[in-house]
Amino acid sequence: MTSIRSQQIHPAAYGSLTEALATIYWYKKDLIQFIRRRSTEHPELLTGLDSNAYKRTFADEFVDRLMADEEQYRDVTLAIMLEISQMESFPSLKRQSDSENLLSQAREAVADLKSWTERLQGVLDERAKVEAQRVEDEERQKHRRGFSQRLAELREEFLRLQAETNRQRAGRELETLLNNLFRLFDMQPRLGYELAYEQIDGSFTFDTDDYVLEAKWWKEAIEAGQLREFNDKVRRKGKNALGLFISVNGFTAGARAAFREGTSFLTMDGTDLFCVLDDRVRLDDLLGRKKRHANETGDCYFPASLMLESL
Repeated sequence: MTSIRSQQIHPAAYGSLTEALATIYWYKKDLIQFIRRRSTEHPELLTGLDSNAYKRTFADEFVDRLMADEEQYRDVTLAIMLEISQMESFPSLKRQSDSENLLSQAREAVADLKSWTERLQGVLDERAKVEAQRVEDEERQKHRRGFSQRLAELREEFLRLQAETNRQRAGRELETLLNNLFRLFDMQPRLGYELAYEQIDGSFTFDTDDYVLEAKWWKEAIEAGQLREFNDKVRRKGKNALGLFISVNGFTAGARAAFREGTSFLTMDGTDLFCVLDDRVRLDDLLGRKKRHANETGDCYFPASLMLESL
C-alpha cells in the first residue's frame, strides 16, 4: 500500500477542508487560534492574512496557501485534515440558539473531510482513478464554494421565495434566508425567540452593536403604526440595542416621515436586500452607511440606491 505521504492531495479535499474550517467554529477568533496553533512550524502561512476578513474568506485564503505549495505544507495539511476528521464535539456551536442546525452542518462537513482522509490511505487502479477523478471534480465544484457563490445561492433562494404562491411559507423561509445572509457576513445572527408579551424575529451583532431584527414580507408596505411598535420594542432592550426593520415591500411615506427626525432603528426594503444579494453592495457597508445617516439626521430611511450613486 502506498504511503499517505507519497500521494497527491486532490483539490476537492482542500475544498472540503475549507468547508470544515468555516463550519466547526462559531467565532472567527476560535478559528484563527486553531489555525495559528497548528501552524507554529510555518508562521509564514499566517503572514499577511486579514484577520478582519469574513470567517469563510479567512479559511479559504489559508487553505489556498496550503494548496499553492503542497510539497512544503503536506505534513501540516494532512495533520489538520486528520484532526478535524476525528472531531465529534463542537462546544462553541452548542451554545447557539440554532445549535441543532449548526451542529448538523459541522458534522456533515467533518464527515465529508473524513471521507477524503480515508481515500488518501489507499491506491486505486487506473479504471477506478478515472471514475474517482470525475466524482471528485464534481465534489470540488460542490464543496469549494467561495463567498460570492454562497451569496449567489442566497440570491436565487430570494427569487424563489418571491415566486412562492404560499406567502406565509415565503415569510417564514425569509427568516432562514436572512439568518444565512447575516452569518455569511459574520454578524452572529440568532433565530427568532419569544419573551414575555412579545415575539422577536431574530437578532444579530454588527460593529459592536446588538440589533433586534423584524422582518416582514407583507403584500402591503409597512405603515407608521408597525414602526412605532417596533421602535418601542427596541427601546425596551439594552442601552446599546438598535433595531433593523426589513420590509420586502417597503414602507409607506407616512411611516418614513414618522421616523425622519429620531429613530432607534434602521430600515431595509426589498431593493436594498436584493442589492446585497446581487453583490452590488456589501451588507456591512450598507448597514454602516444607514447607521451613519441615522446618527447624522435621525432618519431611519436611507436606500441603497443613494449609496450606489456615490460610488
